[in-house]
Amino acid sequence: MRPAPACRAMYQKRTKGLYLGNGAVNVMRRGAAHKGIGTPRCSTPSLAARRQGKAPMNGKYVGYVAGEDPLHSFLSGIMRDRLGVREPQLAFRVFRLSGSNEVYRYEEKFSGTKVICKFYGTRFGTDLDKAAGVARQEYEGLETLRRFHLVGSPHHVIRPLGLCRDINGVLAVEHYAGEEFSQAIARATQRRDDAHLYSRLKALAYFLATQHNRTANGATVDFDPECRYFDTLVGRLRKVHRIGQRDSGELSGLRDRWRDRPQMWQDRQVWLHGDATPANFLFGDGMDVAAIDLERMKRGDRMFDVGRVTGELQHAFMRDCGDRHRAEPFIGHFLWEYSCHFPDREQTFQSITARAPYYMALNLLRIARNGYIGQDYGRRLVKQAKRLLQAA
Repeated sequence: MRPAPACRAMYQKRTKGLYLGNGAVNVMRRGAAHKGIGTPRCSTPSLAARRQGKAPMNGKYVGYVAGEDPLHSFLSGIMRDRLGVREPQLAFRVFRLSGSNEVYRYEEKFSGTKVICKFYGTRFGTDLDKAAGVARQEYEGLETLRRFHLVGSPHHVIRPLGLCRDINGVLAVEHYAGEEFSQAIARATQRRDDAHLYSRLKALAYFLATQHNRTANGATVDFDPECRYFDTLVGRLRKVHRIGQRDSGELSGLRDRWRDRPQMWQDRQVWLHGDATPANFLFGDGMDVAAIDLERMKRGDRMFDVGRVTGELQHAFMRDCGDRHRAEPFIGHFLWEYSCHFPDREQTFQSITARAPYYMALNLLRIARNGYIGQDYGRRLVKQAKRLLQAA
């Protein structure tokens, strides 16, 4: 649902200039230094996926699992022991999904029960111990967040079901039927279905605010790791010739300005999703949201997740519409909705909008380093990242 005109005007006014760079963010009203809040793909998605070497998100049918394959026994155990399937014989259809790892959906033919499997061994070659370690890390991350009552409606973290080192470092998780966040974005960028994206952003803001608030601890944010990650991205951009030495020096100087800002260090640490991209959230009915792919989950500043979402929004409108300004109402809406889940909405909004430009820029630089990004568009992303960073 599109927000009420009065509220829309309020957050658009307060975020005006925030995403344009040039220091305009500095004119926003500021309260006292905030010490911590929350303690109490223009292509269709399938074309974009193919351009990046991925299978369509609904899966490509590739056959059946052979009965003598160890994977058949692994899946059968999950179906019977974890999911209560009681069919006398089990047969598994296989669908290849998109993802940074080998990701497949397995559908039991007779019951229709589905399971998602991620195979980490492909990424790490012959090092199955390393693959299994990463699979275990994601398994434990899913379990950790689920212990904070992020299960069911409206906030759901998918359930891990099993893992096996010797089957190519496989991790099995539950299947959640829902609309991918990337689809909701595409409805706005390609079909101008703005109301739909507004409603999805409201639900996602509720989910992330709940996750962050429930998992906040007493430790303050350490901003140094985000500065080191910034340096890693800049180094990668130089290596692939997206930027030169002069750009590198300019970006490093801008990073230092953000490092010197007290508010970058003052919030409380939370459990982060760690990879809050459009592929990693699914929407059900109403306000229902499910989080998937917690491989990069970590503790840190809530703005790492919030800035990833807003940076992805800006990227989507830049890529699909050629207009970074088209993203601004959606970014403002998302930040305003996120802020409403705190005792002092105004103070929270001031705090997160003061820090958002750095984390948005970080995400644009992350996208610009990828090989599937063209040189011209990569330069546009870097240019916009600089505008954002100049807000310090």
